[in-house]
Amino acid sequence: MGALAVPVAMQVLSRYTGIIPTFLWTEELATFLFVWIVMIGSIVAVWDGTHFDVRITRNARRPFFRLLQNGIVNLAIMVFGALFLIYGIEYTEFGGNQRSVMMRANLAITHVSVPIAGALWCLFAGYRLAEDVARFLNSESQHK
Repeated sequence: MGALAVPVAMQVLSRYTGIIPTFLWTEELATFLFVWIVMIGSIVAVWDGTHFDVRITRNARRPFFRLLQNGIVNLAIMVFGALFLIYGIEYTEFGGNQRSVMMRANLAITHVSVPIAGALWCLFAGYRLAEDVARFLNSESQHK
């Protein structure tokens, strides 16, 4: 986030004060950094379990139904993660053939964030699912 503040501050200073000359590349850099911040934020949210999900039923009290609720959410994350991974590879290859207008940077720099995020969503959601299954099995063994 700190890295994003630098090009944005440069844009604001150049547009409204005239203290520094107008740099057009700062807008591109800010966009690239913002894309990475969003993707990293989504990865952290899946890892922490703080991503949003929509519950269409009340939170389950019984362990099996809690496993079912959480399992559906984690499986959905894994499906979307797999889609981001699979199609993100092609997206990155597409970006690798292009350059940004001002900085002349290879667009694969930002495009690669998509398959990386997808792979990590799959990994972390799978880990959460394994934790939920272990918690369910542990609760079942305690009830016997």
